[in-house]
Amino acid sequence: GLSAEMGAFLAGISLATSPISQYIAISLKPLRDFFLILFFFSLGARFNLALITEIAAPALLLAAILLTIKPLSFRFLLRRTLASKRLCWDLGLRLGQISEFSLLIAYLAFDQGVIGSSASHLIQATAILSFVVSSYIVVLNCPTPIAIRDELRRD
Repeated sequence: GLSAEMGAFLAGISLATSPISQYIAISLKPLRDFFLILFFFSLGARFNLALITEIAAPALLLAAILLTIKPLSFRFLLRRTLASKRLCWDLGLRLGQISEFSLLIAYLAFDQGVIGSSASHLIQATAILSFVVSSYIVVLNCPTPIAIRDELRRD
């Protein structure tokens, strides 16, 4: 009784626990990347820009709240298990964005009539904002190969 998307997700979870999962992941990487591009293209193609005036302020507010609360929460929770305060902060910032899974849930909930178009677009806009802002936060503040400052650049 599940949708094809949920069935594929559950199949992926069950395969991830098998010993052959690494081989499958490496072998199917080009196919995975192709479908990932199609998924994001279909989301963008279905995004109704006419709703942007209605959802802009709530999306900005939700993204700001989530990008503040999630990193702080992760930092606090990780501080109890990790010794390095800097590592806790880096991990908190990297985990601060909304999950891509929220896009799938919003899309499926709208298709099933559980939520309306405005709610679906609000979730999508909040997720997109959190992806963009979180990426800049990480690149500007955390050690990464594409860091802006030399002291943060790690290969």
